[in-house]
Amino acid sequence: MELVHGLPQPINELPTILTIGVFDGVHRGHQHLLSLVARRARDLGCQSAALTFDPHPDLVIRPDTGRLYLTSLQERIDQINALGLDLLIVLPFTREVMAQSAADFMRRLCGAVALRELWAGPDLAVGHRREGTLSRLAEIGHTLGYTVHPVEPYHQQGDQVRSTRIRMALEHGEADVAAELLGRPFELRGIVVEGDKRGRTIGFPTANLAIDQHHLLPSNGVYVCSVELNGQRYGAVANIGVRPTFDGVARRVEVYILDFNDDIYGETVRLSFLQRLRGEQKFDGITALVAQITQDVAAARAFLAEQRDEIGGGI
Repeated sequence: MELVHGLPQPINELPTILTIGVFDGVHRGHQHLLSLVARRARDLGCQSAALTFDPHPDLVIRPDTGRLYLTSLQERIDQINALGLDLLIVLPFTREVMAQSAADFMRRLCGAVALRELWAGPDLAVGHRREGTLSRLAEIGHTLGYTVHPVEPYHQQGDQVRSTRIRMALEHGEADVAAELLGRPFELRGIVVEGDKRGRTIGFPTANLAIDQHHLLPSNGVYVCSVELNGQRYGAVANIGVRPTFDGVARRVEVYILDFNDDIYGETVRLSFLQRLRGEQKFDGITALVAQITQDVAAARAFLAEQRDEIGGGI
């Protein structure tokens, strides 16, 4: 997949089937739309393409909302690449882009690629004050030489798959529900940084992950996870929270990797959330905390043993 930042004029002159969206999470609904575009392009002998925005338009239009991402830009790129598209355009969303009319935006887009078909969900709207609805984009297409193909929302078990549903699930610690909607476990990526090294003193050394401040975290608690590190996968127990037993304040992501004790400071870890074990608790002392962590690790091992075939080798 070719990755292009911005809208250079032109990117190429290949006839193009394209979709537009933020695609935060690249959930099952997004996957359905992007896969349709890839398949349609193959059938017609065209280039398949997607245009995504970064940052999220909400962060520019309503900066006080403090929106957090389900996926970082790199995670989005990786997930879209896995769906077999030929071209991904990452367009910086600025106030200038926000102020463009839908016609100007589409003229600029058609100057970058030879757009033949635009595929989109019913909620797509581009241009100043979201004036570029599907019907308006179809009108513009009569002049610019493309057609618009609406795609019905994707439903699972009777409900539409939306990023808001995934956010709600994660805010309630429902990692398994989020995974069903995403089509894969929810993931965090972070660099291992030094912490207070308290875990190793109680027999459970943890890796502290530095997570992008704009990335959504699941609700505080203890989770069964899988970890990908240097091409290998391991089972893990992750704690998200402020460590109330030690009167902590800052929210942290700490990971105890099962059967692993290497020095990995500075390494990048991919952490996939499989199941929540419990919420965050404050214990009366170290002894009670260690007893609970021992139970958490045993529960994680049991869960991973049951799920081994689905999770794959190495855990």
